[in-house]
Amino acid sequence: MRSVRARAALGATLVVAVALTVAGLAVLTVLRGNLTDRAGLEAEVAAREVAGELALGVAYGDLELGDEDTHPVQVTDEAGRVVAVSKDLEAISGTGTAQVVPASPAPVPSPDDDDDDDDGNDPARGEVSSDPPDFANGTATVGGETADYRFAAVEATTDQDVTLTVHAGAPLAAEQEAVNTVRNSMLTGLPLMLLVVAGVTWLVTRRALRPVEGIRQELAAITASEDLGRRVPEPDSRDEIARLARTTNETLTVLEASVDRQRRFVADASHELRSPIASLRTQLEVGAAHPELLDVPGAVADTVRLQVLAADLLLLARLDAGERPGRTPVDLGALVREEVSQRAADRIPPEVSVADAGQLEVSGSRGQLARVVGNLLDNAERHAERMVAVSVRGDRGDVLVEVTDDGSGVPEAERDRIFERFVRLDDARSRDDGGAGLGLAIARDVASRHEGTLTVGSAPGGGALFTLRLPGRTGAGQEPAAGEG
Repeated sequence: MRSVRARAALGATLVVAVALTVAGLAVLTVLRGNLTDRAGLEAEVAAREVAGELALGVAYGDLELGDEDTHPVQVTDEAGRVVAVSKDLEAISGTGTAQVVPASPAPVPSPDDDDDDDDGNDPARGEVSSDPPDFANGTATVGGETADYRFAAVEATTDQDVTLTVHAGAPLAAEQEAVNTVRNSMLTGLPLMLLVVAGVTWLVTRRALRPVEGIRQELAAITASEDLGRRVPEPDSRDEIARLARTTNETLTVLEASVDRQRRFVADASHELRSPIASLRTQLEVGAAHPELLDVPGAVADTVRLQVLAADLLLLARLDAGERPGRTPVDLGALVREEVSQRAADRIPPEVSVADAGQLEVSGSRGQLARVVGNLLDNAERHAERMVAVSVRGDRGDVLVEVTDDGSGVPEAERDRIFERFVRLDDARSRDDGGAGLGLAIARDVASRHEGTLTVGSAPGGGALFTLRLPGRTGAGQEPAAGEG
């Protein structure tokens, strides 16, 4: 039962079995009711024929009681005494009295004797009751054979104003035989039907799940070979399995890209770390052998560079692991002013412009957003000739931070590639001056995780224009502070 095919076949078989059982019981009930009603109608016809004779004054001995095997008849008076019975009727049940022998001589009550028992519902003299007859099931023994009958009771009043009840029966053998035949047919056909349902469900489910097995086998092969370039087969259908295959291939594509990026990241990181570590080791070894030649400022610079690179790599690792920023309110105008105030050693002091102060709040991590602003300013300082400017303003519910320089700008074909990790467009720059190529990659990743964007374009006066767009914090509007604008 661990197989989906087995569970599907069992479930379908149980459902069909319950449905067929309920339907079979309903059919048998309806069939038995119809046949019983037909037997009751036959019994009523026979009873009314005899009642009609009694109403016309026919003597008990001259009654035409018909075929006693088919319609046994018993006539009783108001006192329940039997006054007439069918020939060869030996026993009877279901009529209210089991007596099958008429009283001898048959009593003929006078009209005066019957007045006290008249309940007002008896038919008029010489008529048969038009009320629906009373029906009951019972048995009768005729000629030594006992059978089940459906009895109908009809009242009639003789011309002497004597009310009699005629009990006539119709055999239920046909009804019982028909019901038994249908029941036996159902009991015989039900197992065969369930076997067919189980087999068809098994085959259909197996055929439907065949692509799933192909997907499973291919995924197992991909796992074993570690070849993420392979893809699972996609069925031509447009059902759920086809969508599963397409989603699986899309997941494999994303996973392949992630693994490739991780491999490149590890390779680039090891390459970037090798240079400052080797330089620092060389300086320390020279200093150990010749203390007078120890370049302490160079060693400190290499250590700082190594520290910055390690911090960048750790931040990227946390971002790749899915670290989400907090939801702390951050005033970008105040954050930019604070970052610029701490850059006293910059070659070109940045020009700051903050509009709508107090209405520039966003939600996120203050430390990560400060890193974005710092990386953008570092990039502008690295490429600018005489001017670096940073502005903060609102734009249709968003907050924009724009960093501009007057350098050579970014070629349009390279405006996406510069945000990749370990990318340097200026090959002439030294590794010390140009950085490790992680600043812009970190800035875009942080912007993306803050539900924002980071793009680059051309500044109005030449150079590069980096635009950080972040969604503004709802309800953060405040009155502008004095002196800010």
